[in-house]
Amino acid sequence: STSISNLGMFGTEEFAAIINPPQASILAVGATRAEAIVVDGAVVPGTVVTVTLSVDHRPVDGVDAALWMRAFITVLERPAQILA
Repeated sequence: STSISNLGMFGTEEFAAIINPPQASILAVGATRAEAIVVDGAVVPGTVVTVTLSVDHRPVDGVDAALWMRAFITVLERPAQILA
């Protein structure tokens, strides 16, 4: 199982959460912030959030965790895709 730790509501932009045994992972979610981003070659205003995944490598393969994070980031960046 996993936990989600959200310190973003307190203005913390990034942190590394500690896994709570017997869970296998924890997702740390920071505060959103305004930042310039590049979309289709143009610099535009955007909203950025830092999300960190900590995993216990005994039950979870690091490659699987990295692939999950890649998929999670894709959903965050393109939320309309989950409705298609």
